[in-house]
Amino acid sequence: MSKIKILYTIPNFDTAGSGKVVYDLVKGLDRKIFEVEVACSSNRGAFFSEMEGLGIPILIVETTTKYRPYNSLFFRIKTIKNFLRSNNYDIVHSWHWSSDWTEVLAARWAGAKWIYTKKAMSWGNKHWKIRSYLANFIITINDEMHNYFPNKKNQKLIPLGIDTNYYNPDLFPEKLGANDTFNIITVANLVPVKGIEVLIKAIKRLDDSSIKLTVLGDNTNEYGQYLISVCKQLNIEGQVNFLGKKTDVRPYIAASDLYVIPTLNEGRKEGMPMALVEAMSMGTPVLGSDISGINFVLKHFKNLLCKAGSESNLANEILKIKALTIQERIHLGNELRTYVIENFNYDIFIAEHQKLYKRIID
Repeated sequence: MSKIKILYTIPNFDTAGSGKVVYDLVKGLDRKIFEVEVACSSNRGAFFSEMEGLGIPILIVETTTKYRPYNSLFFRIKTIKNFLRSNNYDIVHSWHWSSDWTEVLAARWAGAKWIYTKKAMSWGNKHWKIRSYLANFIITINDEMHNYFPNKKNQKLIPLGIDTNYYNPDLFPEKLGANDTFNIITVANLVPVKGIEVLIKAIKRLDDSSIKLTVLGDNTNEYGQYLISVCKQLNIEGQVNFLGKKTDVRPYIAASDLYVIPTLNEGRKEGMPMALVEAMSMGTPVLGSDISGINFVLKHFKNLLCKAGSESNLANEILKIKALTIQERIHLGNELRTYVIENFNYDIFIAEHQKLYKRIID
């Protein structure tokens, strides 16, 4: 029996969020059953070399095209179709964040099954509806997304999985932070919807110099520079450390007493925030905004949810975690890690995808 040939498509590996999930998926698939390739539009991003290390073909090729001008759209889609057909893909699995539907037209024209993973909470325009109607199958990653496709039978909730052996606090037994410091960390692609300024202002409200914040994410953009200016205005530069983007966040999470994800209740929001799951897997106490995606991950830990955009509420919740004894924090961290192992298990994540791929081509 011939192998099932799958092409994963993703814009780039600039950020390690979706890229890391695709990496884990490709790494975990049974190579006796599946033949895998990846297509992206550029080799940008530090995580690209990580993908190369898997030893699979990574093709720098566009699998989507702009809608306009419409008079040449047919020929541009045909070019993509020819690429897909010439490589005899059985399945094209899209990890593009956008509502593009040119790729699904090309894939179906080429005779391949086309599926996509819905990653963000954006919805509503006609392009999302066209994309979803044409898809052979849709994978959702939180409960709320199911309501986007009320008439689509070919959909399934498969939460993103994480390698809990990799995100394991036992690999970092020594706490790097000072005993007299309460270390908070946040990890994010620094864009305004992430609400990091709410966290910074909450720390200012607490007026406690023993509280330190580490921000991981590319702070060279406009929003990153804005956050730095907020710290200066509030005169808390000494309490906030911007370390930029890090490929391996584990040592920084391990050195922290609390992870906070303060995303605002607006814009694209969160589909399933993997940085939050990573922190939980590392046995670190967490707090997160009570919005879609975050409240899915923390649905059995509602006491760890905060009102989105509220500096005062977040400050109060930080104080509650800080007031816990070391043993109480360790116990909470262990509960969170156990929950991740049981509910966002890497092996289940892989098994569910393999089962779905086989079902689609039957």
